[in-house]
Amino acid sequence: MSIAENIAAVRENIARAALEAGRRPEEIMLVGASKMNDAAACREAIAAGIDALGENRVQEMTQKLAENAYDGAPLHFIGHLQRNKVNKVVGSAALIESAGSNELLRAIDAQAGKLGIVQEVLLEVNIGGEDAKSGFSPLLLPEAAEYALSLGNIRVRGLMCIPPVADGPHGSIPYFEKVRLLYVDINEKMYHNKLDMLSMGMSGDYEDAVRTGATVVRVGTAIFGRRNYGAPTHSIPE
Repeated sequence: MSIAENIAAVRENIARAALEAGRRPEEIMLVGASKMNDAAACREAIAAGIDALGENRVQEMTQKLAENAYDGAPLHFIGHLQRNKVNKVVGSAALIESAGSNELLRAIDAQAGKLGIVQEVLLEVNIGGEDAKSGFSPLLLPEAAEYALSLGNIRVRGLMCIPPVADGPHGSIPYFEKVRLLYVDINEKMYHNKLDMLSMGMSGDYEDAVRTGATVVRVGTAIFGRRNYGAPTHSIPE
């Protein structure tokens, strides 16, 4: 199937899941996770009406920006962001979904200040408490959300999470539910219900994420096909 056909199929699944949950399908943003896919694939997804494209790797994102790969759609940065690469992402990505430490928030705020802009971010939650993943622990999230409010060049739009690998069908749902409750809590207590983005779900679990309240899903393989991790063109170190 083509990228356009895959996007149509994913949208059908999103619509069905949304309606089952009593939601409107148009509430959900579909982000094409375009890691390890070239500029032509990005353009094909944009032509097919993808809502946004999401990149995990700074160097790959920079290369594709030079190739005008994202013209016509917002760009999200959805991968782990090192502080020494913040200057390459702030101002280039419409949304940084993976702001997962106070140090990173400070660096983003400082770079946005230099550019005279306000950078939109999501606070990443390490909902599974995994050592190998970045993000705020649920216990520290309220403190992080309050700290982010003190930064003048950052606007928090909501939360993002990557749950542990699911143990069986629908295994991500308990994690999604926990993040949704965190989202509702800080939205009511700190952000006057102005948060509007809850980014949860990828190719294997985006329908469950929609049923659980996600407003953003990040779908890669189901749109672009399986990634070839052995391809030499994608062996650039990060």
